[in-house]
Amino acid sequence: MTKPHNLIGFLALWALGSCTSQERPSRPQPQAQLNISLKHELDSLLVADQYYRELMMRAGTREGKRAVATELQQPVEQVGAYLSGRMLETDSSNIQRVSQLIAQYGYPGKSLVGEPTNEAAFYVIQHSNRIGRYLPLIREVAEKGELAFSQYAMMLDRQLMNENREQMYGTQGAGFELTNPATGQKSYQQLIWPIKDAATVNERRQQAGFEQTVEDNALRLGIPYRVYTLEEVQKMKQP
Repeated sequence: MTKPHNLIGFLALWALGSCTSQERPSRPQPQAQLNISLKHELDSLLVADQYYRELMMRAGTREGKRAVATELQQPVEQVGAYLSGRMLETDSSNIQRVSQLIAQYGYPGKSLVGEPTNEAAFYVIQHSNRIGRYLPLIREVAEKGELAFSQYAMMLDRQLMNENREQMYGTQGAGFELTNPATGQKSYQQLIWPIKDAATVNERRQQAGFEQTVEDNALRLGIPYRVYTLEEVQKMKQP
């Protein structure tokens, strides 16, 4: 028997998986002819996007959870729910603002706001329920060089996983809480979401601009790499 794990463990995995291609936003590079006010706003949105995710990563251990609880002045047993709620609130307000900015400027890419600020809108969309709406736009700007193509690959994988389909580049991890039907004991299963044509995924990753293999990326996420089928994952998710 299984159910999705919805507190610190799964959220920390989600936070890690959300920044897989370059691990974290890139270092700034000198730019010219930028929209400085828009750049500053997007930089602020990216800080807000990452804030609770960074706290979730810190709260991934027992000691870290206690430290985060003290910092936030929250009971230790409520840290997971608190972080989850605040993150969802922030994600909701962020995507509303980014949608307004895209309607006004188009996607704020490298030419408009420089690097790494061109990733800010991407991460906000990646952490929203509007991936399907913006995925064609992300592909378009990536093909024009306004955003790394690996970012589009990450978003495509996230959308495919959301649709319960095989991902293409192996960027997305998932986690489930398993219950042994015989003993009632619970365990936590982490996995790389099923990959289409997994034997050739590293070739696709290289073409998309990823520096790590799928095995190395899984190691970075703390997940032992194994190829799963959709059928196997569905059995895990069955109540």
